Amino acid sequence: MKVGMAPRLLAALTVGVLVTGSVWAKATTDEVAKLGKSLNCTGGEKAGTASGVPEFTGKWLGVPAGVKYTPHAGQHPVDPYANEKPLFTITAENLSQYAERLTEGQRAMFARYPQTFRIPVYTGHRDFRFTDATCASAKKNAQDAVVNADGLGVTGAVKGALPFPIPKNGLELAFNNLLPSRAYTEETLRDNGIVFADKSIVYGRADNKALSPVQAADVAGQPLVGAMSQTINITKLPEREKGGVSVIAEPLDFGKDKRLGWSYDPGTRRVRQLPEYGFDQPLSGTGGKLTIDSDRLFNGSPERYNWKSLGKKEIYVPANAYKVHANTVKYADLLKPGHANPDFMRYELRRVWVLEATLKSGYRHMYGKRVLFLDEDTGQAIMSDFYDARGQLWQSGLVNYYYAFDANVWHAGTSFYHDLNSGAYVAYNLFQERPLGPILNKGNLDASMFTPQAARNAGN
Repeated sequence: MKVGMAPRLLAALTVGVLVTGSVWAKATTDEVAKLGKSLNCTGGEKAGTASGVPEFTGKWLGVPAGVKYTPHAGQHPVDPYANEKPLFTITAENLSQYAERLTEGQRAMFARYPQTFRIPVYTGHRDFRFTDATCASAKKNAQDAVVNADGLGVTGAVKGALPFPIPKNGLELAFNNLLPSRAYTEETLRDNGIVFADKSIVYGRADNKALSPVQAADVAGQPLVGAMSQTINITKLPEREKGGVSVIAEPLDFGKDKRLGWSYDPGTRRVRQLPEYGFDQPLSGTGGKLTIDSDRLFNGSPERYNWKSLGKKEIYVPANAYKVHANTVKYADLLKPGHANPDFMRYELRRVWVLEATLKSGYRHMYGKRVLFLDEDTGQAIMSDFYDARGQLWQSGLVNYYYAFDANVWHAGTSFYHDLNSGAYVAYNLFQERPLGPILNKGNLDASMFTPQAARNAGN
């Protein structure tokens, strides 16, 4: 942390320098007019490419025809592309043919695990779309939304869509990742597995509930104010931590408010407010191998980093990741030494925004640099490379997203974070062996369930 200067003041001064000129310029009238035409309503280019990026069809909203699915009930994801086979598989032997469309982290995985790591590449599909209300909000945001002068919030945006369908700079990309269209309510009994190089696995389990008021269907188009999200996490495993509860409140504007967290300790039967929550503090249930702000690859205040857009690039990324989340998948088959079993993975060639975050001078974080790869249609980070303070590549992470039929949004499923030094990795948000998958948009959660008293009640 910067000594002698409050971090939010320093951030404001730093961003104030960057704002000089027209860095925060809104999308032009001509650019906004492309939404729904050459661009889809959230800013992705509709056209495919000869190299294999799929055309955006948006032919499905919700459950596709012929798919049997019960919304809001926790049914595991159903794969509409289950009959497809890989077009080809990238291996250490043919890596040179595809290296330009891989991240540094992916190339490092091939170097670390040349005998076992593979990337199966499938026919690409961009068949799902957002609701009309989401599209209307996205268009309004393209016209009116701007990053605040301090770089820690957004002004002029409305609820219901990512704030910057036509991003102009790195901070706008960062806020797209923080504020994409997501589920309104989410309940998941999820497992985490720490897979060590010696093949041993340590499991954790938690009952997680999340409420995102800005994502409710009936508030789409309203000004983007209030709370971003609230979560409660109740530890079930390991036994030594069983009964621990954490409650987190996430603000929309990090310049005005900060994350608030409370923790219930079953040993003392007391709830205490956490003095600080976020950044590179260890994420519960991951053995200290993940930071709080690496969940979904980046979350929380952007204040400690300088954000730079490196433009778009075609990359092989996880996409339409239904297979890996099926209730027929067993952890013993999925979690192999070094990395997940490639047989359960699905990659497609996509255009992604490349977003570089470099630690500001005087600030502390275990990651000196992060390079995130954001899907052009959703704004959400799919993969990230993490670098240490010396600038050396340290970790490679990915999130397996799939379109959730019951929420009409892309949902973050199981993610993998690989430590390229130790050979261990974390499999986060596993639910394949649980009786239910994520219960999305059931609408049965409210703010009273995410208070310090709620943490006490949940722990007793």
